[in-house]
Amino acid sequence: MRAYSLNDVHATRKRKDSWWTVYMVDPVACRLTLLVANHTDITPNGLTRLSLVLGMGSAVCFAFGQLVAGAALFYVSFVVDCMDGKIARLKETGTAFGLWLDYVGDRIRVVCCAIGLAIGQYAATGDDAYIMLGAGVAVLDLFRYVNAPQMKRVREVVKENRLESRANAGPVVPRQPRPPGMPRPPRPPRVLTVRRRLGRFLIRHRVRTHLISGIEFHAAVFVVAPLVGVAALLPVSIVAGTLLLLNEVFLIYRMWLFTRAVPPVPRPENAQRVPA
Repeated sequence: MRAYSLNDVHATRKRKDSWWTVYMVDPVACRLTLLVANHTDITPNGLTRLSLVLGMGSAVCFAFGQLVAGAALFYVSFVVDCMDGKIARLKETGTAFGLWLDYVGDRIRVVCCAIGLAIGQYAATGDDAYIMLGAGVAVLDLFRYVNAPQMKRVREVVKENRLESRANAGPVVPRQPRPPGMPRPPRPPRVLTVRRRLGRFLIRHRVRTHLISGIEFHAAVFVVAPLVGVAALLPVSIVAGTLLLLNEVFLIYRMWLFTRAVPPVPRPENAQRVPA
């Protein structure tokens, strides 16, 4: 069995990831991945199944009102969930079925934890707001993960249309070279705004520029709020859900601008229309 190093594990991390994963999960997940890779034969799918079992344990704890235990199990479940991809890339043992299992397991874990949280707090308080909380968390999560692959599909179609439009436009006229001796026009000084500086800082540290995503939403609802206490469940979940929804609206708006930038590809008159 090959002895892997921590640098080998670090090389398997995603080029850009959520800030919660980068700062709160990867430092633990990478060291556990090194231990598992060097001393066990656990497969990525085995880790995915373990993550789901831990997630179900978290849901049970939430259902019985054990918020701290539920939060701890959810965090450990997410750490293990981050390890399966690292093991797959490290040992090159990833499979297409493993991708499906990881995706579906994440959705099951979140929905069950949302239901458990709603049941536990409704049983303790009788407040219908917690039922709405569980439903809202489940719906937002499902919308996020259904919407993301559809937006990716739209972008791929637009890129294909762009390439086809360029091909139909004919050859590109080369730009005339600058005559010898003519000075290059001065470029205006590039001012690094606060936004640019922040973007460069985040990229250097592998953090995605949109700071609220499904992962941060899960962390806020199932880890941070339960650890703070019952009083934080509703306000923290509402704030996190609102930020997630605003982020999704922003991404949809950017996708809409992206689609408007590319003209539709003209169809030949004799082309048959393919039904959608």
